[in-house]
Amino acid sequence: MIDIRNTAPTPPGTANVVAVDGASMVFNEGRSNEVDALCDIDLVIRPGEFVSLIGPSGCGKSTLLRLIANLLSPSSGTVLVNGKSAHQARVDQDYGMAFQQSGLFEWRSVEKNIELPLELKGWKKAARRARSTEMLELVKLSDFAEHMPWQLSGGMQQRVAIARALAAHPALLLMDEPFGALDEMTREHMQTELLRICAAAGTTVVFVTHSIPEAVYLSSRVVVMSPRPGRITGVIDVPLGSDRGEDTREDDTFYKLITEVREALRASETGGSSGCGNSSWSASTFSRISCRRPRRSGVPCSIGLTTSGMRCTSPA
Repeated sequence: MIDIRNTAPTPPGTANVVAVDGASMVFNEGRSNEVDALCDIDLVIRPGEFVSLIGPSGCGKSTLLRLIANLLSPSSGTVLVNGKSAHQARVDQDYGMAFQQSGLFEWRSVEKNIELPLELKGWKKAARRARSTEMLELVKLSDFAEHMPWQLSGGMQQRVAIARALAAHPALLLMDEPFGALDEMTREHMQTELLRICAAAGTTVVFVTHSIPEAVYLSSRVVVMSPRPGRITGVIDVPLGSDRGEDTREDDTFYKLITEVREALRASETGGSSGCGNSSWSASTFSRISCRRPRRSGVPCSIGLTTSGMRCTSPA
């Protein structure tokens, strides 16, 4: 069984690792091929949480992750990471990131790949080597330190990528479908390994996935998003306890939560519209929320997620 409780350090003066406030993302704004990708996203992620983003293809899950990573800047709204701007958090290397492909450098050994972010931060050679050894032990690849990436299986490469992302002790790990290309059995093994690694490292995780069982197994909360333009239409707590293992996948509560997430996804697909001004959303995990407030011309009604639930954030 894996204990998913973790103790990610909270930077002084902030209670949240991630705070997204009214973030929208428009690509090619003002052009004929303009695309509304995200609409009025409000999301708070606390230290030690494992939060999965799930929704239909093209709903903006990866875009939201990239806003948090400051690989994109929002068209409107703000994104804070560890109490500072997402840009400053990126400059300070406050987070690690793992993608669907491991992104390892083929000409560097496993240990040299893990040491790369430490080199960029100016760590001395002995300190880099010690940290690389520690991370290899954590991901159970100590015997492969001098191997080259092409000599490893896909699952092993992903473990190296996770070790590299965690090498500099980030409080936050951002993961974009890291197990999407793996077979089912390897994927389940890697899910359990990820919980073990993040529990040991004390890391907060934001995880993008298309898999409902994966989201439920890994998460403390599952964030459900609507079709494009992506909105948060539901947030489902996952009360599976802190110890998770193969028995978790056979638990009745696990299956009930899978059904709950699936129903929330179906509700999100039928409750929205193609524009960024829809005024009503419903999901099985929330009471129906409708906005009836009069709107000023050009000001859409936005339903946002807050600590007290869903609310309309539009000015009257």
